[in-house]
Amino acid sequence: MMSPEDSMTSQSGREKALGRAYRVLGARPRSEEEMRRRLRHSGVEEATIEEVIAHLKSVKLLDDQTFAANWTQSRMRSRPRSKRLVQRELTEKGVSSETADEATRDIDDDDTALALATRRVELLRGLDRKTRMRRLSNYLLGRGFGRDTITRTLTAVLNNEDHS
Repeated sequence: MMSPEDSMTSQSGREKALGRAYRVLGARPRSEEEMRRRLRHSGVEEATIEEVIAHLKSVKLLDDQTFAANWTQSRMRSRPRSKRLVQRELTEKGVSSETADEATRDIDDDDTALALATRRVELLRGLDRKTRMRRLSNYLLGRGFGRDTITRTLTAVLNNEDHS
Protein backbone atom coordinates (compact mmCIF):
# COMPACT_ATOMS: atom_id res chain seq x y z
CA MET A 1 0.00 0.00 0.00
CA MET A 2 1.30 3.45 -0.98
CA SER A 3 1.76 5.89 1.87
CA PRO A 4 0.62 9.51 1.51
CA GLU A 5 4.29 10.47 1.52
CA ASP A 6 5.01 8.16 -1.48
CA SER A 7 2.03 9.62 -3.30
CA MET A 8 3.32 13.17 -2.77
CA THR A 9 6.79 12.21 -3.91
CA SER A 10 5.46 10.54 -7.04
CA GLN A 11 3.16 13.52 -7.76
CA SER A 12 6.10 15.87 -7.29
CA GLY A 13 8.25 13.69 -9.57
CA ARG A 14 5.58 13.77 -12.28
CA GLU A 15 5.28 17.54 -12.03
CA LYS A 16 9.04 17.99 -12.23
CA ALA A 17 9.25 15.63 -15.20
CA LEU A 18 6.40 17.43 -16.95
CA GLY A 19 8.08 20.77 -16.31
CA ARG A 20 11.31 19.39 -17.76
CA ALA A 21 9.43 18.09 -20.81
CA TYR A 22 7.82 21.50 -21.41
CA ARG A 23 11.23 23.18 -21.22
CA VAL A 24 12.67 20.66 -23.69
CA LEU A 25 9.76 21.24 -26.08
CA GLY A 26 10.24 24.98 -25.69
CA ALA A 27 13.59 24.74 -27.47
CA ARG A 28 12.19 22.80 -30.44
CA PRO A 29 9.70 20.03 -31.18
CA ARG A 30 10.85 16.52 -30.31
CA SER A 31 10.01 12.98 -31.25
CA GLU A 32 8.66 10.67 -28.56
CA GLU A 33 11.97 8.84 -28.38
CA GLU A 34 13.96 12.07 -28.08
CA MET A 35 11.74 13.07 -25.17
CA ARG A 36 12.22 9.68 -23.52
CA ARG A 37 16.00 10.01 -23.87
CA ARG A 38 16.00 13.54 -22.42
CA LEU A 39 13.85 12.53 -19.45
CA ARG A 40 15.96 9.40 -18.81
CA HIS A 41 19.08 11.54 -18.92
CA SER A 42 17.48 13.78 -16.27
CA GLY A 43 17.01 10.76 -14.02
CA VAL A 44 13.26 10.42 -14.39
CA GLU A 45 11.86 6.94 -13.64
CA GLU A 46 10.50 4.89 -16.56
CA ALA A 47 6.94 4.78 -15.25
CA THR A 48 6.90 8.56 -14.87
CA ILE A 49 8.40 8.99 -18.34
CA GLU A 50 5.58 6.95 -19.85
CA GLU A 51 2.98 8.99 -17.94
CA VAL A 52 4.52 12.24 -19.19
CA ILE A 53 4.73 10.92 -22.77
CA ALA A 54 1.07 9.82 -22.65
CA HIS A 55 0.04 13.24 -21.34
CA LEU A 56 2.04 15.12 -23.99
CA LYS A 57 0.52 12.94 -26.71
CA SER A 58 -3.00 13.49 -25.37
CA VAL A 59 -2.56 17.28 -25.55
CA LYS A 60 -0.95 16.96 -29.02
CA LEU A 61 2.50 18.22 -27.96
CA LEU A 62 4.14 14.95 -29.05
CA ASP A 63 3.22 13.43 -32.39
CA ASP A 64 5.90 11.62 -34.39
CA GLN A 65 4.08 11.99 -37.71
CA THR A 66 3.74 15.75 -37.33
CA PHE A 67 7.30 15.99 -36.00
CA ALA A 68 8.69 14.05 -38.98
CA ALA A 69 6.71 16.06 -41.53
CA ASN A 70 7.80 19.37 -39.98
CA TRP A 71 11.43 18.25 -39.63
CA THR A 72 11.50 17.21 -43.29
CA GLN A 73 9.99 20.49 -44.50
CA SER A 74 12.38 22.52 -42.37
CA ARG A 75 15.38 20.48 -43.48
CA MET A 76 14.51 20.81 -47.16
CA ARG A 77 14.04 24.59 -46.79
CA SER A 78 17.15 25.34 -44.75
CA ARG A 79 19.71 22.63 -45.56
CA PRO A 80 18.48 20.37 -48.33
CA ARG A 81 19.89 16.89 -48.59
CA SER A 82 19.01 13.52 -50.03
CA LYS A 83 15.88 11.64 -49.12
CA ARG A 84 18.00 8.84 -47.64
CA LEU A 85 19.89 11.25 -45.39
CA VAL A 86 16.71 12.95 -44.12
CA GLN A 87 15.22 9.50 -43.40
CA ARG A 88 18.36 8.57 -41.47
CA GLU A 89 18.17 11.80 -39.43
CA LEU A 90 14.57 11.03 -38.55
CA THR A 91 15.28 7.45 -37.49
CA GLU A 92 18.23 8.69 -35.39
CA LYS A 93 15.71 10.93 -33.64
CA GLY A 94 13.64 7.84 -32.82
CA VAL A 95 11.01 8.12 -35.53
CA SER A 96 9.93 4.77 -36.99
CA SER A 97 11.13 3.85 -40.48
CA GLU A 98 7.54 3.86 -41.72
CA THR A 99 6.92 7.37 -40.40
CA ALA A 100 10.23 8.58 -41.87
CA ASP A 101 9.32 7.05 -45.25
CA GLU A 102 5.94 8.76 -45.18
CA ALA A 103 7.41 12.14 -44.23
CA THR A 104 9.99 12.02 -47.02
CA ARG A 105 7.88 10.50 -49.80
CA ASP A 106 7.71 13.78 -51.75
CA ILE A 107 11.47 14.39 -51.79
CA ASP A 108 12.84 14.03 -55.32
CA ASP A 109 16.60 13.56 -55.14
CA ASP A 110 17.15 14.55 -58.77
CA ASP A 111 15.28 17.85 -58.33
CA THR A 112 16.97 18.61 -55.02
CA ALA A 113 20.46 17.79 -56.30
CA LEU A 114 19.95 19.87 -59.44
CA ALA A 115 18.75 22.88 -57.44
CA LEU A 116 21.74 22.62 -55.08
CA ALA A 117 24.24 22.13 -57.91
CA THR A 118 22.81 25.00 -59.96
CA ARG A 119 23.29 27.39 -57.03
CA ARG A 120 26.68 25.96 -56.10
CA VAL A 121 28.16 26.08 -59.60
CA GLU A 122 27.82 29.88 -59.51
CA LEU A 123 30.32 29.98 -56.64
CA LEU A 124 32.77 27.89 -58.67
CA ARG A 125 32.71 29.98 -61.85
CA GLY A 126 36.40 30.96 -61.78
CA LEU A 127 37.64 27.37 -61.62
CA ASP A 128 38.40 25.06 -64.50
CA ARG A 129 35.63 22.70 -65.58
CA LYS A 130 37.21 19.54 -64.11
CA THR A 131 37.71 21.17 -60.70
CA ARG A 132 34.13 22.55 -60.70
CA MET A 133 32.69 19.12 -61.45
CA ARG A 134 34.84 17.41 -58.80
CA ARG A 135 33.82 19.98 -56.18
CA LEU A 136 30.16 19.77 -57.16
CA SER A 137 30.34 15.99 -56.97
CA ASN A 138 31.90 16.10 -53.49
CA TYR A 139 29.37 18.72 -52.38
CA LEU A 140 26.46 16.49 -53.43
CA LEU A 141 28.08 13.39 -51.92
CA GLY A 142 28.30 15.24 -48.62
CA ARG A 143 24.56 15.84 -48.76
CA GLY A 144 23.84 12.16 -49.15
CA PHE A 145 23.16 11.84 -52.86
CA GLY A 146 24.05 8.63 -54.66
CA ARG A 147 26.42 8.32 -57.59
CA ASP A 148 23.62 7.92 -60.16
CA THR A 149 21.87 11.10 -59.00
CA ILE A 150 25.18 12.97 -59.00
CA THR A 151 26.02 11.78 -62.50
CA ARG A 152 22.63 12.90 -63.84
CA THR A 153 22.96 16.22 -62.03
CA LEU A 154 26.47 16.94 -63.31
CA THR A 155 25.39 16.07 -66.86
CA ALA A 156 22.47 18.51 -66.58
CA VAL A 157 24.68 21.24 -65.11
CA LEU A 158 27.31 20.70 -67.85
CA ASN A 159 24.64 20.85 -70.55
CA ASN A 160 23.28 24.04 -69.04
CA GLU A 161 26.77 25.59 -68.97
CA ASP A 162 27.38 24.56 -72.59
CA HIS A 163 24.17 26.30 -73.67
CA SER A 164 24.74 29.53 -71.76
